[in-house]
Amino acid sequence: MSQNHPIADPCINICRMDQGGKLCQGCKRTALEIGAWPRMTEPQKAQVLGLIEQRMNASHRAI
Repeated sequence: MSQNHPIADPCINICRMDQGGKLCQGCKRTALEIGAWPRMTEPQKAQVLGLIEQRMNASHRAI
């Protein structure tokens, strides 16, 4: 990503943790990822977005 297009926060305003307390049910981030987001570099944010995609794919396969 370039400086002109920073990675947007993936929050979708459904802010509650799953029953295990591991992932937000809305954005699929951990509490640590949510808290650290404002201080992350763009490559770190991109890595978290990749993890979110993996988590979403895994949850769809589990259905």
